[in-house]
Amino acid sequence: MPKLRQEEDDMRPETAVVHVHSQYVHTEFYSCPTARKTIILVNGSLATTASFAQTVKYLQKQFNVVLYDQPYSGQSKPYNHHAQPISKEDEAQILLGLIEHFQVNYLMSFSWGGVASLLALAQQPERIEKAVISSFSPLLNEAMLDYLGKGVRYLQSIDRENVGRLVNDTIGKHLPSLFKRYNYRHISSLAEHEYRQMHAHIHKVVNLDSHCQLECLSNIEIPLLFINGDRDEYTTPEDARLFARHVNDCQFATIENAGHFLDMEHKHAWLQMQHTLLGFLQASPSRQHRLPFTDLQPAMAM
Repeated sequence: MPKLRQEEDDMRPETAVVHVHSQYVHTEFYSCPTARKTIILVNGSLATTASFAQTVKYLQKQFNVVLYDQPYSGQSKPYNHHAQPISKEDEAQILLGLIEHFQVNYLMSFSWGGVASLLALAQQPERIEKAVISSFSPLLNEAMLDYLGKGVRYLQSIDRENVGRLVNDTIGKHLPSLFKRYNYRHISSLAEHEYRQMHAHIHKVVNLDSHCQLECLSNIEIPLLFINGDRDEYTTPEDARLFARHVNDCQFATIENAGHFLDMEHKHAWLQMQHTLLGFLQASPSRQHRLPFTDLQPAMAM
């Protein structure tokens, strides 16, 4: 029992509220005594730091890990006014501030967190050496447009139950039942300003098709790895490969038998994500240079 308690204590983060870009942001810092590098994780829309619980388990063994809640969500909410939604450009500036504050070397985003992450990376933050963009693509395909169209209607009317069901029936369809129940409870009980925030973002995306500002991506000079699940029909591996037309140094990895939520869906996907991420982040620059525009399969990444 003492040993188990010690392991649990080691997993507890240091928490702090950081003032950045005129907002207050709840942060969690998982320290690794032997780590020489720090990675920051950028969650998707309507999500909190809890969404990275599975990812932290393997990253913390190698890196210091930084998580944070957007100003409008999670444990950041009590510290901010929510008079109007914040833009993805604002989220990018917040991310850049946190990168400096925690002296971050690597970045990993999930789903819609890829928008702010790519906008931030296009500004060439000096500290960032590599970045991973997961479950994201530059294309709004038919399945994603259908999902977003329904989402706009439910969010506008603050239809909590249908928003929760929509996520579980679409991008969350491959999650285990326990995670689906947690997802539904979380999404259907958000504050009204959180629904307004997401509605504003989706409305802009659907009407302007501007969820990913491709013209700025050529400014990104660091190596990028795009990871998608082979069962994800909303951000497919094939669609993600279109980033190769706009990004100078990129690689692609496909997680087998996984949907949108990747390492949350089952143990084999979790192991593939672990091997792929660590293989990319820990590769030497010379090895990294020899692998542009190729697939990183789990066997290679080990």
